[in-house]
Amino acid sequence: MNRDTREIIVGAFVIVGLAGLLGASYKVREMTVQAAANDYLVSATFNRVDGLFVGDEVRLGGIKLGTVERQALDANYRAVVVMRLDRGINLPTDTSAAIHTDGLFGSKYVVLDPGGEEEYLQDGDQITFTQDAVIVGELLDLIISQGRARQDKKAQAGKAGK
Repeated sequence: MNRDTREIIVGAFVIVGLAGLLGASYKVREMTVQAAANDYLVSATFNRVDGLFVGDEVRLGGIKLGTVERQALDANYRAVVVMRLDRGINLPTDTSAAIHTDGLFGSKYVVLDPGGEEEYLQDGDQITFTQDAVIVGELLDLIISQGRARQDKKAQAGKAGK
């Protein structure tokens, strides 16, 4: 086989491979659009969402049922988080949302806790009961300050006893 024939065969394989990749990416995009059509969006307003990002999980009972779609500030400078949820999950209108951390320094995610109402959230509805993200640094500062206050109290009690 001469060199020209080999180059033609290799070129043909490359073209076929690229066509296959293009077709596969189109199919994945089509599946993503179909999945998005089966979802619905709800929003929740928080004072703080530190460390929560677009694409982070939304969980119910430890099971992922959606993702954070986008974040923005409202007119009062509060964080509005829009979540894309699986349409197969019916959540009562009094569902609450909280931001949790996966471990001590892990990633953040939204936890939904369904209420007891008989009406369900619809596309575009808002969750009104929310709990902000806990900031690990602030929590550690609080623990340290409480420990120091306790030490100071013991030291004062020891001086008073002498």
